[in-house]
Amino acid sequence: MDKTQIVSAFVTLFVVIDPIGLVPLFIALTRNMAQAQRRRIGWRALGIAAALMTLFGLAGESILHGIGISLPAFRIAGGILLLLTAFDMLFERRTERREGQTQGAVGDQDHDDPSVFPLATPLLAGPGALASMILLMNQNDSAAHTAMILLAMLAVLGIVAMLFALAGPIAHLLGRTGTMVLTRLFGMLLAALSVQFVIDGLAGSGLF
Repeated sequence: MDKTQIVSAFVTLFVVIDPIGLVPLFIALTRNMAQAQRRRIGWRALGIAAALMTLFGLAGESILHGIGISLPAFRIAGGILLLLTAFDMLFERRTERREGQTQGAVGDQDHDDPSVFPLATPLLAGPGALASMILLMNQNDSAAHTAMILLAMLAVLGIVAMLFALAGPIAHLLGRTGTMVLTRLFGMLLAALSVQFVIDGLAGSGLF
């Protein structure tokens, strides 16, 4: 696995998970909680998300074969899904949807642990992240490639953990404008990467 693939995997997962965009939502979901409780919820959400993404990365192809979906078809579908996610980021629809999920969780009086929903899924290990893991894992069958993809995933989740720990100061520093600028920048990167997934899927389909 060359450096380009490593960087591409890291950037793809970083953009799809969007650690910076999760910071204000994490604050909203854990408001009025003690620091220790907030830390436990953050680590639990990260652990669940890592398990889900690892499962889909390692067994995703088998799951697809079991229901009769070819890998090129999934590459194309995954690329389109990521492209839609990129459009959401560019036009702020993604942030609005996430905030709606956050408000629904916060507004539920019986919902005192947001670690599974909505933090672990769909905010961390959402459809885009799970699709990305399958697509990235199946670029190469070698053990070294698999290990590097898992390390890239853990690196991104490690950044999420760091940002969760610094959630308050970061949200204040970036403000609404800073978050919007970064979201749009990441959206452009994700759009380009998603188009590459579609091209790879078309190339592997034998249609051209």
